[in-house]
Amino acid sequence: MKKLGVMVVLSLCLISQSVFALTLEQARSEGLVGETLSGYLAPLKQDKQTLALVKQINDARSESYQQLADSNNIPVDEVAKMAGQKLVARAQPGEYVKGINGKWLKK
Repeated sequence: MKKLGVMVVLSLCLISQSVFALTLEQARSEGLVGETLSGYLAPLKQDKQTLALVKQINDARSESYQQLADSNNIPVDEVAKMAGQKLVARAQPGEYVKGINGKWLKK
């Protein structure tokens, strides 16, 4: 399981940084999006650009989670939850995360 966790984080780093790095980083720093424990990005602002970014990121994450789940013979929602915990934990100061209580918190 630890190996899978490392693979999840590495995959997310590649997806997030190689394809959408500047835009995702900017959206995070401006408080437009936040990480959730479900493993998916959520919009805090409902404008067209933010919603499009969230959809692109989440579609890529979903594909990555499915590949990892298939490779490791585990449910995709388990992979997503492991990734969500890691993404929330590594959020930078000033970025938003959704806590277990369902409320947004600024780290």
